[in-house]
Order: sequence, then C-alpha cells, then structure tokens
Amino acid sequence: MKFLFDDPAFDYQALRAAGYADFGGAQLGEVIAVASRIPDGDTDAWRREWTALAERVHGLATAALAQGRAVDARASLLRAHTYYRTAEFFLRDDPHDPEAARLMRLSKETFAEAARLMEHPPEYVRIPYGDGSLPGYFYRADDSEGPRPTLIHHGGIDSTLEEGHFFVAAAAQARGYHCLCFEGPGQGSVLREQGLTFRPDWEEVVTPVVDFALAQPGVDPERVTLMGTSLGGLLAVRAAAFEHRLAGCVAHDAVWQLGDVVWLPPFVLEWVEQGCDDFANPVMYGIAVQQTFTRWLLRQAMWTFGAHSPAQLLRRMPAFGLADVIGQVRCPVLVLDAEEDMFFAGLEHAKKVYTGLNSPKTLHVFTADGGGGAHCHSGSMTLFHDRVFSWLAGTPEAGAPEPEPAPSV
Repeated sequence: MKFLFDDPAFDYQALRAAGYADFGGAQLGEVIAVASRIPDGDTDAWRREWTALAERVHGLATAALAQGRAVDARASLLRAHTYYRTAEFFLRDDPHDPEAARLMRLSKETFAEAARLMEHPPEYVRIPYGDGSLPGYFYRADDSEGPRPTLIHHGGIDSTLEEGHFFVAAAAQARGYHCLCFEGPGQGSVLREQGLTFRPDWEEVVTPVVDFALAQPGVDPERVTLMGTSLGGLLAVRAAAFEHRLAGCVAHDAVWQLGDVVWLPPFVLEWVEQGCDDFANPVMYGIAVQQTFTRWLLRQAMWTFGAHSPAQLLRRMPAFGLADVIGQVRCPVLVLDAEEDMFFAGLEHAKKVYTGLNSPKTLHVFTADGGGGAHCHSGSMTLFHDRVFSWLAGTPEAGAPEPEPAPSV
C-alpha cells in the first residue's frame, strides 16, 4: 500500500509520522507537503526538509506560548516532536553524530513541553533498574484514587519513549486506563545516554517495571497488561513467560525469532558460522548499501545490539527468540499481525507465536484492504486501538474500567 514515496523505507516512515495525526502528532497536509520536497532515497534531503518543518512548527508553538495560547502551543509542540524525530531517523550511519543528537534532544524537549500542557499531564518517572534507572511517563486516567487497570508499554528497535503517547497512552487515558510507558536497554535515551544495548532476557527489564507500576497509587495489581511494539512484540511475550503477575500481554506485532528477519545467501551464513568475518562483512555491507531500508536496518541493529560488525550481529540474533520459553506464558495474549509488514511479511511470525502459546490467546491480522496492513498498523491507529481495547474489555483477567453511566435524556 503505497503512501507518498516509491522508496519503501521513506514511504513507511512518512506513513508512521502521518499516523500520529490521530492524537495531534502530525498534520496530514504538512506531511504531504514535506514529502513533495524530498527525492526518493535522498537521506540528506530527508533530514533537511523534516528539520525545516519541525523548526517552523516549533516556532508556531513559541509564538502561541508568548500569547498565552496553551492549546495551540501544545498542538504545535506535539507535531514538532514527531517531525524532529522523523528528521533524525536516517542518521544512523553514525548515531553519535552531533546533528543526530541535537534532533533527538529537540524531539524529547518539545514533547516534554507539550506534556506539561496536556489536560492530564503524564508524570515523568525514573524506574529503578540495576545500578541506574529507566525513563518513563506515567499517564493517569484521572485524579480518582480507585484501582484502575493499567497498561505497561515499551517499543522496539527504533521506538522512543515519547512515541508511546501515540501508540497507546493517549488512547488508554481516554478509555479509563492508566498507562506506564518506558524505554529499556537498546532503546532511546537508555541506549544514547547509558550505552545499554538490547538483552534477550527481557523479563529482567520488565520485572522492575512491574514492581514500579504496582507501587503507584491507583494501579490495580490484578489488572496489569504488558504491550510491546514491533521487536517489542517478541520481548513482551518473552517477559510474560517469566513475569506471572501480568494479567495480559499484547504482541504489537508478534515476532517469533529475530534471526528469521535476515535473508542472506547461504554461503555468507556459512562464513559467519565458520568465523570468516573478513569475508562475510564486506558482502553484507555491499548488500545493505543497495537499499535505504537494509542500510538503515543494518546500522540500527548493530548499534542497538552492541555489535561491531554485521557478522557479530548475526551471531547475537538467535538468542532473541521464543521457541524455548513460550510454553511458560500463563496470561491471555493478543497476537497481532500485519498483512504487508515490511519486516516480517511471509514469515508467519504471528502464526508461530499463536500456535506456540498454551495460555488463552487471540490472533488478529490487519489487512491492507482495511488500511492496517503496514508494520504495526501505522496510519491506522484508531483501528488498532479499537482491536486492542475491545480485546481488553472482553478479557476478564485484564479487565476494563467500569463503564460510565449513559447521560440522561
């Protein structure tokens, strides 16, 4: 399902940004206009044009704040946040580049400013983790003290803490749920500032987050559900195999084995197995340079998994899988899939996860005809939320808030 670009990576990232319009994170006309100025595959133009848009919209927020127009300022800050993040996206050949760091800092700062202007501002929190902490935002449904069902959310290989607002937190708040979004090792500022990379035993990350959530006033300890997005779909199910205080788990979308994502000629895989990195690495770099998507994915994965070469990355990926642990999951699981997923299409990841589960389970495939066929249903957030919250409402273990009384006529 083409959106604005012929280049698949550019097209998906534009759709990803536009999809956040449902909760004020973009404006469709701005996305279309900026896309018209970017040639396919030109990553310099991508950075330049999205940065210019972000700065212009940020300027609108500054002017609105000066005039005391908080609602308009918040709207512009949310969009600027998305546009700064999008501008930085393809600067992963050197993630420590000063411009990449500047754009990501501005993305985080503009979201934080917008959050302070929200009707129910989320609380920025630090979750104890090992010798340090993980950043999070805790979104309360309201100021009431009664126990509420709570969603815990984390992203995947390239998600940021702030994106959790658009993925699920704003929708959860509107439906009477608390929501705790966090970044773990390999993600966002935890990777950039603490140098922590992904770890396969994700339960060691989730358990202290659950501890933190249960210590918050108003969180019902019997109704805590974990949701993981993209690669997070694998990590969340892995955590649920060990963290049995969870009342439910949402794999958004389901991933069975990370190594299945990579296709390479058999002789390259043999070189990697034999430790012939001097032969394997140049071939893999040569394959990656041919496409924006594969070039970005290789650099991003090496960075987030702490690998110094493609061969080393390939040797680390098999540890990220579910075959050995999925039978230990006890809670109900919502397994989601996308018909045209640019990462996982044709690999039957969701089917394998669904089949492997022994706990109560539901599988839902979003189709291209329905508009939700892209990876993680970008561009169809309302459709995605409808599926998630209808499942939660029908899953007694996870529970749902008490319905509000109908207004009298």
